Amino acid sequence: MKRIALLTFVLLFNFSFAQKKELRKAQKLYDAGDTSGASQILTEFQAILDNSDQKVKPKYLFLKGKIAQNNKEYQAAYDILTSIEDASAIQEELTQQMSLLSADIVNSAIDDNGNGDFKSSTEKLYLAYIINTQENQDYLYFAASSAVNAELYEIALDYYLQLKELNYTGVVTKYFVTEKETTTEIEVTKSEYDLYKKSKSYEGFREEDTPSRFPEIVKNIALIHSQLGDNEKAITAVQEARLSNPDDLNLILTEANIYIQLDEKEKFQELMSEAIAQDPENANLLYNLAVVTADLGDKISARSYYEKAIKIDPNYKNAYLNLVALILEGEQKIVEQMNSLGTSAADNAKYDSLKKQREDLYKECIPILKSLIQIGDNEEDAIKTLMNIYGTLGDNEGFKEMKALLD
Repeated sequence: MKRIALLTFVLLFNFSFAQKKELRKAQKLYDAGDTSGASQILTEFQAILDNSDQKVKPKYLFLKGKIAQNNKEYQAAYDILTSIEDASAIQEELTQQMSLLSADIVNSAIDDNGNGDFKSSTEKLYLAYIINTQENQDYLYFAASSAVNAELYEIALDYYLQLKELNYTGVVTKYFVTEKETTTEIEVTKSEYDLYKKSKSYEGFREEDTPSRFPEIVKNIALIHSQLGDNEKAITAVQEARLSNPDDLNLILTEANIYIQLDEKEKFQELMSEAIAQDPENANLLYNLAVVTADLGDKISARSYYEKAIKIDPNYKNAYLNLVALILEGEQKIVEQMNSLGTSAADNAKYDSLKKQREDLYKECIPILKSLIQIGDNEEDAIKTLMNIYGTLGDNEGFKEMKALLD
């Protein structure tokens, strides 16, 4: 029995030695760039893997995972590397390899984004996040953005909800120093920042946090709910976010946009007024408030908002056009009254009064249209409108001037 046991031990030793030898051979081929040859050896090795030395199996899987990664089979590489049960002998190498795998996946996702393959980019970025859910939360954020670009709204919503649950903000502290010799401010790493503090060559040390991404995440949750037709959840999401950030302009505007989609113009008007209180020099906000206010019938306030928008941004073409349209809305009622009159002396007097009112409307539009034309961005419609106004008013010089601009 002792001789048989000894023979069995020798056979097992030789078998294990042969396995290690084949594995080293595969490793050498891989190191030499022959991944195909290394892969072939591992494929042959697969048949005896269950009976192999338990110290050999982790190294086999590790090399197989690296080959899959090299072949850009990222999901397979992840599955193989995470299947290693006893990685104690290669733990440091495995940790480094997972980090390299994450970097390769992200670089490939960036290429996919550049090529417009947002679906593939989404899948890869999420995989990069899964590799290290503590340190790679930025990749979950970018995966959600790619999913939106791919119009995979339910997936995007899932990712944004995960980010919200994680209280992810994406805030990063940046470090800046000023070189005394050149008075140039430069951005540096944290370690450089601490080191330069000990130097006399730098001054103006300051830290700056990047804006939080959390309001954007909540906004996108609300917008996706709205996109999927669930406006109640959209409103709930943004109102919940505003409880802790009541003055956040992005959240106010998100809520306003949801209400305008629901055609609740009064609520939109209320929220836009709140937004303007936060950012009174924002021409776009004033313009949007003017549009809705005009739709609600308050022409005087709407005109005031358009004029304020133009004062802030003198090149705001749509504000000029809408202001002219708003003024000329009064023309239809005047014309209808003029057409309803008879030929009596009283009616003739009324007609002349209405005609003057109409001409006054035209005269109000002249300086507005002139300012729009001076912007000089192919304002053909504005030129034609002003030419017709001059024609109606009998201003031949003005008519000819506009006609010359069209010729």
